[in-house]
Amino acid sequence: MALSDKDRIFTNLYGLHDWRLPEARRRGNWDGTGAIIAKGRDWIIEELKQSGLRGRGGAGFPTGLKWSFMPKASPDGRPSYLVVNCDESEPGTCKDRDIIRHDPHTLIEGCLLAGVGMGAHAGYIYVRGEYYNEHLVLQAAIDEAYDAGLLGKNAAGSGWDFDLYVHRGAGAYICGEETALIESLEGKKGMPRLKPPFPAAVGLYGCPTTVNNVETIAVVPEIMRRGASWFASFGRPKNSGTKVFCIQGHVNKPCNVEAEMSIPLRELIDRYAGGVRGGWDNLLAVIPGGSSTPMIPKAVCDDVLMDFDALREQRTGLGTAAVIVMDKSTDLIKAIARLAAFYKHESCGQCTPCREGMGWQKRLMDRMVEGRAEIAEIDVLESVTRQIEGHTICALADGGVWPVQGLIRHFRPMMEERIQQYHAKKNGGVMPHANQTSGVPPLAAE
Repeated sequence: MALSDKDRIFTNLYGLHDWRLPEARRRGNWDGTGAIIAKGRDWIIEELKQSGLRGRGGAGFPTGLKWSFMPKASPDGRPSYLVVNCDESEPGTCKDRDIIRHDPHTLIEGCLLAGVGMGAHAGYIYVRGEYYNEHLVLQAAIDEAYDAGLLGKNAAGSGWDFDLYVHRGAGAYICGEETALIESLEGKKGMPRLKPPFPAAVGLYGCPTTVNNVETIAVVPEIMRRGASWFASFGRPKNSGTKVFCIQGHVNKPCNVEAEMSIPLRELIDRYAGGVRGGWDNLLAVIPGGSSTPMIPKAVCDDVLMDFDALREQRTGLGTAAVIVMDKSTDLIKAIARLAAFYKHESCGQCTPCREGMGWQKRLMDRMVEGRAEIAEIDVLESVTRQIEGHTICALADGGVWPVQGLIRHFRPMMEERIQQYHAKKNGGVMPHANQTSGVPPLAAE
């Protein structure tokens, strides 16, 4: 199921060649862009719909459908905007970084075509603040495109005017949420907005706006050149195309790799990352889509496919396709506690369930790491995560509790054993059972 080199969209993902415009053109970027634009907005959107492209930033929403929500006309004179989300802050995720530093013209050309597809004459690329060197490369590539007549007035000789700007964030994870990103672009605190109204109606500066991930936009030109049927030929139905996977953790050769959607997880790790450290039987668990997706144990990893639907069936998700591999040397409770600390730190504090819940979860997970808890508190922890999930403006809280839910779902015996060991040491060998408590209500003990 290996993807052949001729079908790779990101042909300079590893930076083996020059990122600048002459080399990018030799690799096929900016080939026939004007002719694609001449086919019109409706053709571009229909081609995207037929390709089956779904958002590559985590949510997996159909891209063509999302673009079609943008208004065809503006009776009140408001412009439309494209916003590209490069606030890549999900732990484990580093694909967009390689795209903007090694293959920036795939993104820039994609921005122009996206602008035409949604009727926007201006686009903003919001880059994570820590990506300083990467933003310099991206800005230099944009300057090259302007000098070559590929951006600005009559972009690529198409008759369409399009300007592109780079905006650096300040390192807040919450700004990866589209409405918080828009707030930050406007110069305000990065805090999510209530929806509706959705950005396609009221977005940046109160104007119609579509926010897409870097990878989503960067694959558009190749889809337009090669055709929707080519892209749709990879992966399973409704899970089409190629995808950049970030494989890391306890593997022999951590890497970013562009592979076919719906590739088996085991094949992905063995073929591209040199296999699990110590062999496949040494595998304990995998976080399949970045830190906010629940982990899956080895028994699931043996056969699961890497796409949206297959992972959803296993009560996890593809997310950003950041594959975090953990072997049997891993303290899973400590690993998830560290993620709980991350989400507590990154909560913007706007919604009470997240503001209070992330801190409460983090403190209880810290005690779970030691075993300084009661077995009954595992149920309390799971119950509280359910009360947090789905009760906030944005999905940060959901992503913050899902790793803990995954730990409890698949590795509850490990948590119980840790608690029993702690109490055995503390009480001179007396081990509590699941129905035993210290007499202190779990929440009061907190």
